[in-house]
Amino acid sequence: MRNGDTRVRGIAARAGGWSARHRWAAVGIWVLFVVLAMGLGSAAGRVDVKDSDQLKGETHTAAKIVEDAGIEEPASESVLIQAKDADTKATDAGFRSAVADVVEAVEGTGEATDVTSPYDTQTISKDGRSVLVQFDMRGASDTAGERVEPVLKAVEGVQKEHSELRIEEIGGASMMKTFDDAFGEDFERAEISAVPVAFGILLIAFGALVAALVPVALAVTAIIATMGLMGIVSHVMPMSDTANSVMLLVGLAVGVDYCLFYLRREREEREAGRDAQTALRIAAATSGRAIIVSGVTVCVAMGGMLFTGLAEFEAMGLASLMVVAVAMVGSVTVLPALLSLLGERVEKGRVPFLHRAKRRGNGPKGNGESRFWGAVLKVVLARPALALVVAAGALLAISAPALGMKTQNLTLDQEFGDSLPIVGTYNRVNDAFPGGSEPAEVVVRANDINAADVKAALADFRTEAISSGASLGPVDIKVHDAQNVAFVYVPLVGGSDQERAEKSLTLLRDTVRPDTLGKVDGVQAPITGQVAGSADFNEQLVGSVTPVFAFVVVFAFLLMLLSFRSLTIAITSIVLNLLSVAAAYGILVGVFQHGWGASLVGAEGVGAIITWLPLFLFVILFGLSMDYHVFVVSRIREARLRGLETTDAIRHGVVTTAGVVTSAAVIMVAVFAIFGTLSMQSMKQMGVGLAAAVLIDATIIRGVLLPAVMALLGERNWYLPKWMNRLPDLTHDESAEAAAPPQPPAVEGEKVGV
Repeated sequence: MRNGDTRVRGIAARAGGWSARHRWAAVGIWVLFVVLAMGLGSAAGRVDVKDSDQLKGETHTAAKIVEDAGIEEPASESVLIQAKDADTKATDAGFRSAVADVVEAVEGTGEATDVTSPYDTQTISKDGRSVLVQFDMRGASDTAGERVEPVLKAVEGVQKEHSELRIEEIGGASMMKTFDDAFGEDFERAEISAVPVAFGILLIAFGALVAALVPVALAVTAIIATMGLMGIVSHVMPMSDTANSVMLLVGLAVGVDYCLFYLRREREEREAGRDAQTALRIAAATSGRAIIVSGVTVCVAMGGMLFTGLAEFEAMGLASLMVVAVAMVGSVTVLPALLSLLGERVEKGRVPFLHRAKRRGNGPKGNGESRFWGAVLKVVLARPALALVVAAGALLAISAPALGMKTQNLTLDQEFGDSLPIVGTYNRVNDAFPGGSEPAEVVVRANDINAADVKAALADFRTEAISSGASLGPVDIKVHDAQNVAFVYVPLVGGSDQERAEKSLTLLRDTVRPDTLGKVDGVQAPITGQVAGSADFNEQLVGSVTPVFAFVVVFAFLLMLLSFRSLTIAITSIVLNLLSVAAAYGILVGVFQHGWGASLVGAEGVGAIITWLPLFLFVILFGLSMDYHVFVVSRIREARLRGLETTDAIRHGVVTTAGVVTSAAVIMVAVFAIFGTLSMQSMKQMGVGLAAAVLIDATIIRGVLLPAVMALLGERNWYLPKWMNRLPDLTHDESAEAAAPPQPPAVEGEKVGV
């Protein structure tokens, strides 16, 4: 066998060849890029998404008015004082004493301002058993959670002195502190543990320490570089902590996957008897090309988030797009240089039993083929129609619950269940004062906020908000004379019931406001708050679904069409990916909405899917599932071009990629599953959805449905209408001269035309 006659062409092959020839330069350029990106990003600092830019619509308008006026809204807190028995009332002397003690204790901390007595503000429940002592935290609202501890301790002290009453605090600052304490370490631990988990799986997959370290090192450096780039880019498009977490998740998954694809192919070629240089060239032309096609497809999918118009989604999309692009470039440039430098030393640090198993290979001839998937493929290819019906039927059955999907922004008790004491406080406040814990906020701006007609309109608004049934009161008004701005706080009927609260909000926006404030010229009165923000978010998200879906599907279709020059492959790719996403939706609805097996993941009683997740999952999954699809189909096409019959090419392509796809899928599932262990239901839903989809994609879709469909289609897999021949040719990085004559599928180690 000749080792030097395999010629390659294309971007991936040229990049890999240059990198292998100039290995120290390639490694040096990569290190310099990472250091510069991180250094420049740190120097530039990161600009985060402002409240005024989070959403469009009224919520955006209200935030913009407050921002332009230079008003710093403080974090508001409330202390619930509630009788434990039906006979005790707020008018009792002992109850009044407790209220006075709370007011004195809160004021004594020096951290609170505008402390009000419920007897002055009439924040007394209808049954007379509950009252609210309300106050604001001093200083900036976004750091109030760091200063609320003395107030919480002061309230706890009063509770000990009045054990016959329930005295507990809730508000923006106290919730911020509670969540940071409860889940800050939770998130940090999840993010940190993702790297060792990935490394452990790679160690099992390769059986050698150095081989396992290389993909992790490339993925981590890609993430570090992207973090720096995020700081620079944030001055044009603001970023966020959520975008950072998603970037880390996606970056680790695709970074490790891309290196894994490349490294396994290079190792496979060396084990087939090729010298190191030829093996590297083949890996560059095949796996390298698959990485570029996959990476570009993932970037396009992530770019779909930019069409939502939602600042948080745009930040997540751009951050994910950047880390995929960086990981892709690193995999086809610096990775060949590292492999060239390491040579046989990539096998250093062998794990004895694991390494021997890897060297023997999984197939009967040590050719790296998977025995398990070989057996599965034997059945599938023998009866492809039956396999298609069974697998597709199973996935459609799994997808069926998605037809009844209910999406909403999760309430506090849905998000955290009864895991936190503050959830109980939240529910008790809402029961006693419907909507009081999360009132609607009307931001009123006028030319003269103290003008007689404006004052009259504010008074009419307060009256009609209650008489219309939108609120049970009390409606509070806070005027900022210097800025000609007033804040009107309206507790909404419905409270923590999001659906009822939104009806009350609609009544305020469509009826009460036009009849009062809307009649005064020059007055702006956008309505914001938690319920309004949720409604505006949902409206904008629903409006962005069609353009995002269309963009992702159309561009993914075009990329597959140009990359494989097959209309059939492009269509089947889209259909299979959509089926994978639908199955993930079905699992989400079954577990989190209907509660099937919810106890296994700690998701009892949620009853809904968080609003942003379906679109987010579609974009992420559609991109990531292309990793496996491109990799497997590239190998099938490569075998077909060698002269194998389509059925033999399918068998060869699937079983020879099964090991790397399985390893890559296990890493993704493990990393995503870590987020499924978090206590926040939104993060749990994201982790479970992603993990389930990747598992389905790597097994049923790629191991059964794809080969069954391709076997049934036969030569029609490579169909391209004549009028499409003028399309750009982005097919496999191989030259016709390098193609070997047809060979039977059982022969391994012969010349491969790449």
